[in-house]
Amino acid sequence: MSWALRRRLLYIFGVVAFFGIVVGGPLAYKYFTIPPTCTDGIQNQGETAPDRGGPCPFVDERALSAIGTLWARGFRVRDGSYNAIAYVQNPNVQAGVRSVHYQFRLYDSTNVLVAEREGSTFIMPGGITPIFEGGISTGNRIAARTFFDFTDALEWERLYPAADAISVTNMALTDTATSPRITANITNTSVAPVQDLLVSVVVFDTAGNAFTASQTRVARLGAGEMTKVIFTWPDPYPLVVGRVDITPVLAPTATQRAQ
Repeated sequence: MSWALRRRLLYIFGVVAFFGIVVGGPLAYKYFTIPPTCTDGIQNQGETAPDRGGPCPFVDERALSAIGTLWARGFRVRDGSYNAIAYVQNPNVQAGVRSVHYQFRLYDSTNVLVAEREGSTFIMPGGITPIFEGGISTGNRIAARTFFDFTDALEWERLYPAADAISVTNMALTDTATSPRITANITNTSVAPVQDLLVSVVVFDTAGNAFTASQTRVARLGAGEMTKVIFTWPDPYPLVVGRVDITPVLAPTATQRAQ
């Protein structure tokens, strides 16, 4: 081997060693000395994707069952005013979404957009989350179709269904031919109070089609406390009632509630 070739090889080795120390040194220091976390951007500590799965609060979406919007509909309250609701089904019992933005769009019979409403919500684990918007103005237009979409990417976390602690009993439906009224008792069966509880109601005909919906808010419900919720409508029901869904809607929590 000639002196020139040896000198060239030594030069190349020196350059490689320099960059190895400058670039690889901090990475090696970080890898071997800094404890792994769920925010380090590295797939470690049993994670199934970088910072997802394993011990991390965010869930690897590849491990989840698919969610879907079962249906979305708008219901006339009075001329020019509609309520809209969507049923979002999440079969994952220990995964939910803390916050996501959505949009309702209402169209007339000629597919012209007559109203839209945006909002934000959570997705409860292991069941159906009713997403409700009330008092949507359509002016003098009649809404014939309703569409619902999430406008953000869903960020799935390991969450528990706090609404499981809320029981619904003594539901009563009266005056359907004049001024319909639905009442029910709502009880917090857990050992901790709940805040900002929403209670939605959807009324279905005998064929299983929803034809009206409403929602009310309970600001606070203490541990073991019961309250009555009341829903009313100004006009008679247009169809025979086949089923009534009353659903407690409560933000999921990172820890399982004691019952």
